[in-house]
Amino acid sequence: MSKRKLTKQQTWRIERIHKERVERTQKRGDIAEELLQSSDLGPETEGIIISHFGTQVEVEGTQEPFIGVSTRCNLRANLGQLVTGDKVIWRPKQNEGGVVVATTPRNTSLSRPDMHGRIKPVAANIDHIIVVIAAEPVAHANLIDRYLVAAETVGIPPVILLNKCDLIDDSNQEELDTLIKTYEDLNYKIIRTSIKNQAGMEALYNFLQDKTSVFVGQSGVGKSSLIGTLLPGIDISVGELSQKRKKGVHTTTTARLFHMPKGGDLIDSPGIREFGLWHISEDELLNGFIEFRPHIGYCRFRDCAHEKEPGCAILAALEKGQITEHRFQSFLRIKQSIRENQAF
Repeated sequence: MSKRKLTKQQTWRIERIHKERVERTQKRGDIAEELLQSSDLGPETEGIIISHFGTQVEVEGTQEPFIGVSTRCNLRANLGQLVTGDKVIWRPKQNEGGVVVATTPRNTSLSRPDMHGRIKPVAANIDHIIVVIAAEPVAHANLIDRYLVAAETVGIPPVILLNKCDLIDDSNQEELDTLIKTYEDLNYKIIRTSIKNQAGMEALYNFLQDKTSVFVGQSGVGKSSLIGTLLPGIDISVGELSQKRKKGVHTTTTARLFHMPKGGDLIDSPGIREFGLWHISEDELLNGFIEFRPHIGYCRFRDCAHEKEPGCAILAALEKGQITEHRFQSFLRIKQSIRENQAF
């Protein structure tokens, strides 16, 4: 895939931003090291990052006596880029604040391109990505496939949530049944809900318990209503807050972790909800279609494009019905968009 050539002004701007970021990181590390040398810090304890604010993070304690207590902390140098969901070791300051001194390995990491096309993490240790679609208007299969591929690429199990089920009637029942059956046959978990009549909400609550989840999906499918129901009384306005804080300068994530009253955690951010706008390689795309995986590597030609080549194992699986026509067409469309440098 060809890369766009940057102008001198764009190159200079990227270099300047990188320099400023390095300087901020160095300053942040210096502050943390000064605190570590003082006698104001308590013993090491465990916590989880629930939000990020410029050069500081908000850490919620997970050990006594700090369980459930949120503390603004500086970061020790050389910890790398920490994000919401990271589990850390921190030391509390006597009066207020603290210092993050170490981090534990991530189970999963969700990333997205920044404004310069560089991949940056935005959240960590996520158990499931909930792909929200709606009964009306019926989602295009290709759109669902794009989100599923994006989730598979980062190694976080996706779940399909069919919302607004109260709008299902004779006019869309058959189309929806056909659509959903495709993903049920691939063993993707399907959850059906309706905020209006509360259908399926208990099943959703039960699934989300003891897990950390994020919701993704196009506008109009009811994500905000679902999140509002799961987090009653909490105003999800991180997007507006980030604009006031960042003023077009900072590049830190606005993702925030919330505890749901009925159990489980939800990480919410406008950036995460739109993470399906993604840049991946053609090899990653191929692996993102789970039914393709058993056939990868068995084509006659090593550089098979899986379009019309003789001896193509993917095309053979298509002919045998092991891959559906609509999923294969989704693969071709997404691959073409990647080649045109207009990847989702």
